[in-house]
Amino acid sequence: MTDPALHRWRPTLKRRVLVTAACFLLWAVGIESRLVYLQVFQHDELVARAERQQLRTVPSPAKRGDILDRNGRVLAASADVDSLYAVPPEVADPAATAGALCSALHDCSDAERKDIEDRLHRRKPFVYIRRQITPAQAAAVADLQLEGIGFMRESRRFYPKRELAAHLIGYVGQESDGLAGLESTYDSLVKGRAGTVLVQTDAHRKAFSRVERPPTAGASLELTIDEYLQHVAERELRAGVEWAGAAGGSAVVMDPHTGEILALANYPTFNPNMFREFSDVQRRNRAIQDLYEPGSTFKIVTASAALEEKLLTPDTPIETSPGVIRFGSRVIDEDKHHNYGLLSFTDVIVKSSNVGAIKIGLKVGAGRMSDFVQRFGFGRPSSPDFKAESRGIVWSAERLTDSALASVSMGYQVGVTPLQMAAAVSVVANGGSLMEPRVVRAVIRDGHRLPVPRRALRRVVNPETALELANIMEAVVERGTGTKSRVAGYSVAGKTGTAQKVVNGRYSNTDYNVSFVGFVPTRQPTYTIVVVVDSPHGVPPYGGTVAAPIFSRIADAALRHGGVSPSVDPAPPILVTGDGPRLPEPAPTPAIVSISHPGPSGVSVVPDLRGLSGREAVRTLARLGLSVQMHGSGAVVRQTPEPGEPVERGGGSSVWLERQPGLTALGPHP
Repeated sequence: MTDPALHRWRPTLKRRVLVTAACFLLWAVGIESRLVYLQVFQHDELVARAERQQLRTVPSPAKRGDILDRNGRVLAASADVDSLYAVPPEVADPAATAGALCSALHDCSDAERKDIEDRLHRRKPFVYIRRQITPAQAAAVADLQLEGIGFMRESRRFYPKRELAAHLIGYVGQESDGLAGLESTYDSLVKGRAGTVLVQTDAHRKAFSRVERPPTAGASLELTIDEYLQHVAERELRAGVEWAGAAGGSAVVMDPHTGEILALANYPTFNPNMFREFSDVQRRNRAIQDLYEPGSTFKIVTASAALEEKLLTPDTPIETSPGVIRFGSRVIDEDKHHNYGLLSFTDVIVKSSNVGAIKIGLKVGAGRMSDFVQRFGFGRPSSPDFKAESRGIVWSAERLTDSALASVSMGYQVGVTPLQMAAAVSVVANGGSLMEPRVVRAVIRDGHRLPVPRRALRRVVNPETALELANIMEAVVERGTGTKSRVAGYSVAGKTGTAQKVVNGRYSNTDYNVSFVGFVPTRQPTYTIVVVVDSPHGVPPYGGTVAAPIFSRIADAALRHGGVSPSVDPAPPILVTGDGPRLPEPAPTPAIVSISHPGPSGVSVVPDLRGLSGREAVRTLARLGLSVQMHGSGAVVRQTPEPGEPVERGGGSSVWLERQPGLTALGPHP
């Protein structure tokens, strides 16, 4: 018989097994519940946390498009360079690594070494150490073979011509963003589309990377700028500013027929490759940002309003005695207290008479003066290529009192930019149309060149008025205040300007803005040039003394560079047919009937205009008081009224022009 005491352990064991099984069951349920909670309810959060720890997407900047001059010369380009980065978890000794990196970089300050060390202490999978280092620095760091330190290829902007056109082109920041100039205006076009680089860390905290999306290169810009003319403008402007002991200056060279800016120079200047080392004053684009009172150069607007509205003629006498004019308690006198006496309208501009200009402005009136100021493009940005361009300051017609109108008539109490002045003078040069200034000639994308068309904004004055103004401006250079702007062998039309600067709310007696505006040659203009010099102190502060010689030197170089034939006593051209070489024959001279000036009856005889250029035809008919409608381009082939017919002053006429086929100029040509 079995002893019951031998089986007492069985219930105890059974209870213990049950308790253990229950514990295991609860443990399994807990584990499974936790797994369900982590894998279902917290799945998205944990995946995101893992990616933050193991993955990092770094943008890969696109290669910016090139910027070229009108002849394809590179003014700005991008090149691949190394950027230095670190994976902090792989760096065993941040302090020692930071010291070694600074020694290899050579130009590392104590503050930067401390900053690098702080970055290496961060528990991040990726940090930049220094962006866009030089090849020598990259080689020195690579030789160290430091754990956790690597290189990434990035695109860096270079300006191979250094200071050339720096204000115009602008510069780019470290993130490949355009910060100024055309780099900023056309940033979205030139920048391209950035790619992405995926940096991963494996289980051993070893980092590696792969390109997830390659960057797309940006478009290139072909500018209207001519590298040589830009160099000439900067060289002559700098020489003139330094000779005059001036604070700075600007020069603009423009094609008056298309609005293309061939050169835009400022001084002082800067090197965009290291733009951070220069001050805001040096980086400022004076030609589009600095407003100045134009002084007597603005008398072109006053004169054009009077001539266009037929209120006065170039021969109308204007009394300027006794050399002063009063508006209440305000007294305005001539420069150097001259008393010019009785002057013709032309001589008012030639001698730059303030009293005469004021009387012309009063004759024009506030409404018409305000209208012409706006017609010439003042008071608004002149070009879409310049995002930072100043609008200027002009008066509305209702605020123009007689005293204010007097100031505006002689170029005071208005604010303009050199670029606006260049566009306004081009109106006279091209026969009366305001062309939109532009500096981007074409956009080149994927091998396709898309030209930017020229844009005529409006007709400002008639061709006859423009011709009369050109003759007056030519007289300014020949016998007026602009004699130092002459260019040997070429006719020049221009106007000087001298205006006191406002300093601490008052007009200064020591600081002036001096300027010269004009175009060459007078009859068939190729270049409009504007020169403005700020505060000359080393010489007499006059536009004719300081700015006119700079204009002359820029114009002389530009005319020779452009192959423009002399307009004063030019050599006769040699013409041959396009079929092959022939013996030289003299160019046919059109038979021109002598112009009969209107007598008491106001009747004249029309000359034979056939063979003349359009400008010469307009000039001839304008002297008869006839308005002209022109059709086509080239030389006159047909006209109405016919040669020899009598006409009355104020009548109309038409001329048809064609370019003669089969003729090629071998010698100088106008």
